[in-house]
Amino acid sequence: MTETALRDLAQDRADRLDEAGTAWSGTIAKSPASAKLTFKITGEGTGPVATRITAGKHEFSVDEPAALAGEDTAASPVEYALGALISCQVVVYRLYAHQLGIRFDGIDIGAEGDLDVRGLFGADETVRPGFSEVRLTVSITGPESQKRYEELGRTVEARCPVQDIFANHTPVTARVVKR
Repeated sequence: MTETALRDLAQDRADRLDEAGTAWSGTIAKSPASAKLTFKITGEGTGPVATRITAGKHEFSVDEPAALAGEDTAASPVEYALGALISCQVVVYRLYAHQLGIRFDGIDIGAEGDLDVRGLFGADETVRPGFSEVRLTVSITGPESQKRYEELGRTVEARCPVQDIFANHTPVTARVVKR
C-alpha cells in the first residue's frame, strides 16, 4: 500500500471513529438507557458436533477438530473466543489511539489460551473446563514511544468489552425448552 493510500485509510478510520463517537455521545446524552445494547445470535447444530451461527445478516460455522469428535470444517468455539478477544482488542486499540492522539501504523495481535480437557470431559472436577490462562501479544508499529503504546495498552485492557468478559465473572443462564 502506498503512503498516500495509508494516509487515506487512516483518515477514513479517524472520520468513522469521530462520527460514531459523536453519534453515540448525542444519543446517550438524550437517553442514557440507549447505551444498553442486547446482542442476539442463534446457533443450529450440524454434523457430528458443528454449529451454524447466525448473527444478524452474517453466518459462520464452528466445529471441533477430529480429536474432539468434529470434522474440523471450521475453527473451534475456543478459537472463536480468542478471535473475538483479538478482534475486539483491535477495535478498542484504534478507538483509544484516536482519542488519545497516539499514532500507529499497524497492529497485529496473537493469542494463546491454555485449556485442560480434563475439565471438559469431567475427568477431574478440580480442573475448570475453560481457559486457565490467556496470553496476548500486541505488536504495534508506528512513530510513538514504547511508553505511549504501553499507556494505550493499559487503556485498552480497562475498556475492551471482550477482555472484560474473559477477566470478570459474567452471569450466564440457560433455559432448556423441549420443542
